Amino acid sequence: MNTEKIGTDAGTVWVALNGTDALGIKQLKKITKLKDKEVFAALGWLAREGKITLSQDPEDEKELIVALVQE
Repeated sequence: MNTEKIGTDAGTVWVALNGTDALGIKQLKKITKLKDKEVFAALGWLAREGKITLSQDPEDEKELIVALVQE
C-alpha cells in the first residue's frame, strides 16, 4: 500500500462520512468496501489532517465512531 492509495481511500472514507452525523468502523467498511487496514490507514490520514474525530461507541466499547470535524 502506498501513499497515493491511502490518499484515495481517505477520499472514499471522507465521501462516506460527508452528510452523516457519524459512522462506526463496521458501517464505514460496509459502505466503502475497504479492508480493515485500508480503512484504518485512511482514518490515520484524515486524523493527521484534522478532518475527523474518533470516539468510543457507548453501547459497544470495541467499536469506534468516526465523524467529520464541523468547520
